[in-house]
Amino acid sequence: MKTKKLLIVYIALLVLAIATMINLMPSNKKEQAMPSTKDYPEIKEEGILRVITEYSLSGYFVNGDTISGFQYEMSQAISRESGLEIQTLLDMNLENSFEKLNNGECDIIARNIPVTSELKEKYLFTEPIVLNKQVLVQRKLEEGKNLKPIRNHLELGGKTIYIPKGSPALQRLENLGEEIGDTIYIKEDSLYSDEQLIIMVSSGDIDLAVCDQQIAEASLKDFDNIDIKTDISFTQLQAWVLRKDSPILKDSLDKWINQIREKGLYNRIYQRYYK
Repeated sequence: MKTKKLLIVYIALLVLAIATMINLMPSNKKEQAMPSTKDYPEIKEEGILRVITEYSLSGYFVNGDTISGFQYEMSQAISRESGLEIQTLLDMNLENSFEKLNNGECDIIARNIPVTSELKEKYLFTEPIVLNKQVLVQRKLEEGKNLKPIRNHLELGGKTIYIPKGSPALQRLENLGEEIGDTIYIKEDSLYSDEQLIIMVSSGDIDLAVCDQQIAEASLKDFDNIDIKTDISFTQLQAWVLRKDSPILKDSLDKWINQIREKGLYNRIYQRYYK
């Protein structure tokens, strides 16, 4: 019952946050076409850096009158280093975020995205933000039931696994299906992020999900019936994503990120959300 109430709260806060963002946008926003080619000089002249992330504890989260979230705090630290105003856009769907990046609605996707050779052909990545990997989220052995947590990838054959829509875990699960020679049924959820899927596994609404290890670890304190000990991927570098036509912005972001690390601020933000 507790987990279902938490899920309802997540959804309600998401609707509230999106409505607030829309109300704060200028009324003539739709009439203003954003340039699809824009690098740091154009951004500096305007004074606004547009960042898109997800509504979650690891992205952007409203709690009462306080805004928090790992990506939000990192972007605010970037704002202080650069002198730029940060405009935050929200989208739970990573696929939509890439579309908005491509058409110039935002300048950066501020999410922990694995640095893969496939994505590097199309986009630029900042300095790595975190080291992370994908893990299988399942329930622990339940009393009176004979369902043990999955430890061998071969046991995933024929199973249904939920991931957020556009999650980098999709390619890994498809490859894993080929490796084990069996079908893994993958359900991409366009509404829920890693955190909401973890709640659904805990409550028994779904059985299996694949999520970022760091987000899953942070959820253990609230959901003690969750098991995250089965790795799905190797440890990966994860970073923010920019368009290919923003090399100067990338260099500037790398400089600001390194300055944040040198001041010890990155460690304090990281510990707050992932430890």
